[in-house]
Amino acid sequence: MAVMRIAVLGTGAMGAGMAQSLLREGFDVVVWNRTAERAEPLSDDGAEVAHDPVEAVTDADVVVAMLFDAAATLDVMATVLPAMKDGAVFVQCATVGLDGAERTAAVAAEQGVAFLDCPVLGTKAPAEQGKLVVLASGDPALRERVQPAFDAMAAKTIWVGEQPGSASKLKLVCNAWIASLAAAVGQSLALAKGLGLDQKLMLDAFDGAAAGSPYLQAKGTAIIESSYAPQFSVNGVRKDTGLIRDAIAGAGLSTALVDGVRAAFDAASEAGHGGDDMAAVYFGF
Repeated sequence: MAVMRIAVLGTGAMGAGMAQSLLREGFDVVVWNRTAERAEPLSDDGAEVAHDPVEAVTDADVVVAMLFDAAATLDVMATVLPAMKDGAVFVQCATVGLDGAERTAAVAAEQGVAFLDCPVLGTKAPAEQGKLVVLASGDPALRERVQPAFDAMAAKTIWVGEQPGSASKLKLVCNAWIASLAAAVGQSLALAKGLGLDQKLMLDAFDGAAAGSPYLQAKGTAIIESSYAPQFSVNGVRKDTGLIRDAIAGAGLSTALVDGVRAAFDAASEAGHGGDDMAAVYFGF
């Protein structure tokens, strides 16, 4: 049986990790990134580095796109979809929001290319470890064709629905929770410092408690140790909270919480921490 060939478009922190996980499981992987230097290190892991996106997708069975936003994804899709071979599947993995999910699915349909809406949960480390969670939606007939790749990249796949866009809805729901948690950790530790307390006492108080969590310990420790190597950046959360706000408003719900969360991330970015890990929302308080 021929080895499945997978193209990974976008080799930032997430895309590079996903490519590494695919390579580790024996897939034939070709990678492309708009800034070529960010793709080159993957050649040491066994990936073929393409010089342009068309070259990357031409012989691929599955094309995994992990680009920054809907605009970047649509731009690349316009270039690569006509070059994809018959029977290949385009898998859109970025957080693109409700409108972005609808537009990317429509563009694929116009080109007659099989398409799945598959944003992922997880950050840099889970991507590198093959422990993401794939949220997938689209034609059930495509599942068997992509599941081996998903199994290499993720600890589990949740099939949300048969219509593309369903998975993007769930992604916004999940990211609303994560962004709110990160902001809450930042606020509480900023308050502890403002009141003259040892910040670690908060982590000790919640260790093992029902209201505690591994996430609190991880992000709290990062703040205390001033360790902000990006797993998921402040600016990435800013982009996502904008999409989340649009979805909340569109559903007729109050935007009070997301507005506060987004304001904290905006302030952290304005303080010079846009490229730092989302734990740096601490600087927004």
